[in-house]
Amino acid sequence: MNHHKIIITQYNPKYAEQTVDMWRASKEHAIGQKDIHSVENHVYFINHILPEQFQIDLALIDEKVVGMIAYNEREISQLYIHIDHQGIGIGQTLLDKAKAQSCGRLTLYTFEVNEKAQRFYEKHGFKIIGRGHENEEKLPDIHYEWISK
Repeated sequence: MNHHKIIITQYNPKYAEQTVDMWRASKEHAIGQKDIHSVENHVYFINHILPEQFQIDLALIDEKVVGMIAYNEREISQLYIHIDHQGIGIGQTLLDKAKAQSCGRLTLYTFEVNEKAQRFYEKHGFKIIGRGHENEEKLPDIHYEWISK
C-alpha cells in the first residue's frame, strides 16, 4: 500500500459532493441503513447548517476526501472516515485536532450498532456517560465523554 500524504484542511464547499458521498457510504456501512435525507439536503446541511456551530475539517489524499470531522470546543458532531481508508490513523489525526482545540473535554454520540466506532473512541480515552438518545435514525446510541488528563 503506497502511503500518500494525508492533508488536513478546513472544509471548503468545493468538496461538498465528495464529502457527502463519503459520509453517506461510511455511515451506511457502519449502521446498515440508508441515509434518510436526499443528497441535496445533505449538501445543504454541510454547507449551511453544520458550520454555524461546528468547525469542519477534511482529511485529503491526492485531493480526494478520505475523512471528515465536525467539532467545537465541547463536542464532536460528526466523524467519518472513507471505508477504503479506515484503520490507517486518519480518524486519530482528526480526533487529536479536536482534542487539542477543545476546552479539555469533549462529548459525542455513537450508534450502539457501530461497535467499530465504540472500540475506536474507547481506545482514544472516551468513557460511556449515558445510553439512549433521540435521533432521527431511531437507533439506540451511546453518549461518550473524553476528559483531558
